[in-house]
Amino acid sequence: MKTRISVVVVLTLLFAISYPVVSRKNAENDKKKEIRQVMARVANWQMQNFTYKTTGSGGYLHDYGIDAWTNATLYMGLARWAAMAEDPEPYYNWLYEIGETNEWRIPANFGEFLYHADEFCIGQFYLDMYEVYKEEKMITATRERLEWVLANPPKPDMNYKNKQVWSWCDALFMAPPVYLRLARLTGEHRFLEFMHEQIRKTFTHLYSPEDRLFYRDDSYFEKQEQNGAKIFWGRGNGWVVAALANLLRDLPGNDPQRDFYEDLFRTMVSRLVSLQDKDGFWHASLLDPESYPSPETSATALITYALAYGINTGLLDRNTYQTPVRTAWKALLSTINEEGKLGYVQPIGADPKKVTADMTAVYGVGAFLLAGTEMLQMD
Repeated sequence: MKTRISVVVVLTLLFAISYPVVSRKNAENDKKKEIRQVMARVANWQMQNFTYKTTGSGGYLHDYGIDAWTNATLYMGLARWAAMAEDPEPYYNWLYEIGETNEWRIPANFGEFLYHADEFCIGQFYLDMYEVYKEEKMITATRERLEWVLANPPKPDMNYKNKQVWSWCDALFMAPPVYLRLARLTGEHRFLEFMHEQIRKTFTHLYSPEDRLFYRDDSYFEKQEQNGAKIFWGRGNGWVVAALANLLRDLPGNDPQRDFYEDLFRTMVSRLVSLQDKDGFWHASLLDPESYPSPETSATALITYALAYGINTGLLDRNTYQTPVRTAWKALLSTINEEGKLGYVQPIGADPKKVTADMTAVYGVGAFLLAGTEMLQMD
């Protein structure tokens, strides 16, 4: 009898010890399942409602063509999601067709647009697809454009009117990762050297050390918000921290510049978290949210992506940043309707603007999918 009682006691104790662990695992699995479901819903809605222009005034499709930076950001998010989806084939098939339709080209082949950072964003998507399919045609045009830029150095003037250099903060998301990833793929260090040089110029020109934020471009140096604060655009700074996450993902650990990027990343993230509102959002204006009270999901998604990436890679302290990132993710989920449409995305622009619940845009969806892929990897 004593033996039987002892066995029962031991089993009871073992169950009591293991139950919390099992419960936590089940809860974590449920969270990941929910993330997968909402990402699939958002991705599928956007694919079903995807459009682009084929004609425009003077052939100007910089913001609206199939290979525009706007759509490229969506493709990047979809490609990352496809790599983690339980059924990746529909996403990869859709993305492959996009590349085939565009013949894997880099947009714009005239004037300053040969240098324009936004036109390079599509190259990141092509490199994503090359990693899956290893088809040389996917990166031929990208490499040719980068080769051309290096052979024809841009005008060096750092002012917002000169789009040959990265004279606006968004540019850091659009072009630098293309140079980095091509350098790693080809082993040609000159692409990396060019990238480092140009990023340093942008940093020196647009970063405010006292504010730990980037001006969108130098036309905002002397401008003020309604409350008298400096104008620091939410999405603009979101582009920068997301760019830093993308760069750190691929930058070799022994690169002499890595410490610079890591320090900047941590400094900006710390500042941005201090500007997060109580509901988890960031606003169109970082220093005057009262004038722009609506949430802004493209900024929130880009910053969430950076936060989650930083935690997952150990660049950021988990105890410090886990609550802000989970609060931000919950906030993003509140802006998605039953069909999967993401709302509160500020339209194309360069500074803070009013946002409403019915506003959406492909780059906001791309940023949301990037954020989701990192949230899926969080413990």
